[in-house]
Amino acid sequence: MSHPYDIDWNTLPAPEDDGATAHLTGTRLPVLSLRATDGTAVELAKLTGRTVVYVYPMTGQPGTDMPDGWDAIPGARGCTPQSCAFRDHYQELKQLGVDQLYGLSTQTSDYQREAAERLHLPFAILSDVDFALADAIGLPSFTTQTNDGAIRLLKRLSLIIDDGVITKCFYPVFPPDQNAQMVIDWL
Repeated sequence: MSHPYDIDWNTLPAPEDDGATAHLTGTRLPVLSLRATDGTAVELAKLTGRTVVYVYPMTGQPGTDMPDGWDAIPGARGCTPQSCAFRDHYQELKQLGVDQLYGLSTQTSDYQREAAERLHLPFAILSDVDFALADAIGLPSFTTQTNDGAIRLLKRLSLIIDDGVITKCFYPVFPPDQNAQMVIDWL
């Protein structure tokens, strides 16, 4: 029996490494606050120990269409499988020394909360709705059209952060459901 989030990744365009994250390794994160789905405010720069942050464009909601042409955007599809993989590997990541794990997108915390609850995530999702972090450290993004106009979204990647400094960036991430395993293999 197939899982509802099983996707044939061979039918989707894979993203290419455009060098957009080459500057990130060694970057000290700026002190800024991001709203989390658990109601807290998180300052990644001030966290001690090892933090993993996986960044994704946007999650869909049941009964709501994704932007037209979503599957044709290289690397756009797969936010739910990526989140589910981190959920499924959460304990293993903790055992490997990950002190904090977060997802991050530019959707609002209210929007993200629905997905976090529906997917039973044991960690919070962070909202960078104003692109404060993304613009401060130069995270790659793309623009797509919705019924409400153009929206800017972050490209999929993941970061290993040690005491506020990025020590590893995974980019591009494809297929998304393998991202947690990529992190585990690196750890």
